[in-house]
Amino acid sequence: MNLPLPTGPDPLRKLSEELHALAEEFRERKVTLQEVMVTLGGRASGLMIVILALPFCSPISIPGLSVPFGAVIFVLGACFVAGRPPWLPQRLLAVELPPKFFRAVLEGASKFIGWIERRLHPRWAWLTGSTAIMRVHGLVICAGAGLLLLPLGGIPFTNMLPALVVVVGTLGMMERDGVAVAGAYGLFVATMVYFATFAGVVIELWEKLTQWIAG
Repeated sequence: MNLPLPTGPDPLRKLSEELHALAEEFRERKVTLQEVMVTLGGRASGLMIVILALPFCSPISIPGLSVPFGAVIFVLGACFVAGRPPWLPQRLLAVELPPKFFRAVLEGASKFIGWIERRLHPRWAWLTGSTAIMRVHGLVICAGAGLLLLPLGGIPFTNMLPALVVVVGTLGMMERDGVAVAGAYGLFVATMVYFATFAGVVIELWEKLTQWIAG
């Protein structure tokens, strides 16, 4: 995921500036995930995770995208946890993103991350000070991506909550902000409580329905 060190073509450029530049570069044409990864350079994995998760950080669901986007996030997160270089199957790298949609996502991401960047800074180093503990945080990103993979887009907040875990956790890791990382853990706990509550309601309704059918 290349999260611990902000390396890349221009390590001094802010994340929001990188996303804005990317939006301008791919303004009028389709772009593949492979082109995006190459353009982003050293921070490709982290920025790609944020880019793909941000469209779901809203109560409004985006039909059909949570599964493929969640799969990419999960694979990139798993590579980081395993200590391997970023990797995606060729089939995913060849996926084309529509220019208007992709540019809108990047511009929205640039503004959102610009707002966040003004609030993130290195702190609570005990939460971000070693590669081992950063890989543990990567497991939370993978867990959020796993929940995003579930085909529950029609149910309120089932995309938004996991996406927030992914975005806040990834940005916290990239900016070495332990407070943001801790916030991602809090969001993950809240997400699990929400999913467990929803599952409990569904099970209870199913039991009542089967009892009513059985008479």
